Amino acid sequence: MPTIPSAQYLAGMAHRRTAGLLLHPTSLPGPHGSGDLGPDAHRFLDVLAEAGCSVWQMLPLGPTGYGDSPYQSFSSFAGNPLLIHLPGCATAAGPAQRVDYQATIAARQAALADAVAHFVPDPDYERFLVGSESWLPDYALFMALKELHGGSAWTTWNAGVDRRALGIDPGAVVPLVHARQVEQFLFDQQFRALQAAAHDRGIQLMGDVPIYVAHDSADCWANRRLFRLDERGGLKVQAGVPPDYFSPAGQLWGNPLYDWEAHRAQGYHWWIARLRHAFTRFDIVRLDHFRGFESYWEVAGDASTAVDGTWQSGPGAPLFHAVREALGPVRIVAEDLGEITPAVESLRTSLQLPGMVVLQFAFGDDDADNVHRPHNWTHDLVAYTGTHDNDTTRGWQDAIVKADDAKPADTAATGASPQPSNPVDRACDYLDTDGSALHWDFIRAVHGSVAETAIVPLQDVLGLGSDARMNFPGRTSGNWQWRFTWDQVTPALLSRFRRLTERYGRAPRGDGSADPPVAEQP
Repeated sequence: MPTIPSAQYLAGMAHRRTAGLLLHPTSLPGPHGSGDLGPDAHRFLDVLAEAGCSVWQMLPLGPTGYGDSPYQSFSSFAGNPLLIHLPGCATAAGPAQRVDYQATIAARQAALADAVAHFVPDPDYERFLVGSESWLPDYALFMALKELHGGSAWTTWNAGVDRRALGIDPGAVVPLVHARQVEQFLFDQQFRALQAAAHDRGIQLMGDVPIYVAHDSADCWANRRLFRLDERGGLKVQAGVPPDYFSPAGQLWGNPLYDWEAHRAQGYHWWIARLRHAFTRFDIVRLDHFRGFESYWEVAGDASTAVDGTWQSGPGAPLFHAVREALGPVRIVAEDLGEITPAVESLRTSLQLPGMVVLQFAFGDDDADNVHRPHNWTHDLVAYTGTHDNDTTRGWQDAIVKADDAKPADTAATGASPQPSNPVDRACDYLDTDGSALHWDFIRAVHGSVAETAIVPLQDVLGLGSDARMNFPGRTSGNWQWRFTWDQVTPALLSRFRRLTERYGRAPRGDGSADPPVAEQP
């Protein structure tokens, strides 16, 4: 079984300037309808190395449920069977640049069933079962029962009775449980191979742990006392966020909220187990919605919008102290975007966790104190051009310019030089550019900053527009579908990107450290 990276390894990788790319494995090329953990994933490691990158950031890897979202998974521990490479799998979708989930899942499920039918258990498999006994039996049984109930949510199965006494014939359950266990073994084997190949190239894998779990998940079904549910398993309250940059009306997420007192009483055991598992796969973990650990937005379970909610206190520092006592010096990045209060910032800094800044957020106004403007950044940050929730930089630019062009012209004669009138104009003024290749100006800015880590979505390296956007927050369908093709990743693009990683001291050297910054030529 993989283990958490050693303190010696972590010490060697920390406190150095690094660069990375953000790409979810489903966005990889390949002939099977979506990207996976097979040869194309290993080829992408070569792309990262050639570009001078030492970080590959992914989105959550759990089996997806509602809306195909990685943030709405059937398990916080299991891997997504969609990502298992199956050489004999064929889909009608082919190597297109969008994932057709309906066709892809159907084809992959058929191929997985064939793989399971021909699977022969061996000692590695037996060791995997033993090493996964804290989560795999619940997950496999949950998914088996879900299949036998036609995919319906667990709250409709047999509310009010013990979760294992559901009147299902064991003869029907056992083969389904076995199939889910084999799938998880195959995922684990392939991800371990990818992890080893990444480390051979000096590349760290950066994962993503959502703060919340899906209501219809093995996590919630098997640990009901840890969530604020009613006697039938329904939501007493649910998670969301008030109006913000991404959604003026707020977002209603529908996730169950934790009973933090119950977690505290058991020594945060579930959270420790969750993060321990995450760090067997990843060198660095981005902890999504860090704000919720200080205080979170609570909305009634039957609410139809997130507008009417209240702030409630989260677990705060004691949770993280318990994690560190159990796991040691693991590397966590706090996703601290949105409306961040001094209390949230104080929690992050007291825990010495790097936060996040996003360059697209820097130019919504003329405020020189905007925390997302590079002159306000500090070294303990991960800097992004944009994230999976943003439009691509080119798409962001095109949309703003189009909206600005549609406005009536201001014919007032002031005699003064025009001032930047929109975020793109302000970005061009700040970065001293004409905007003809603004995505490269953004990439250059994050690389040249003092932030220890600079992450760029692959879409921005390729200069793609809004068609390549990964997610629209608040939109329930049509997300997570973008894929690239290998002919888009040209040697010229990789060479241009590498010049920036080398110029700004982010490219790894043979000793595993980054070169010192090179002065820019006028």
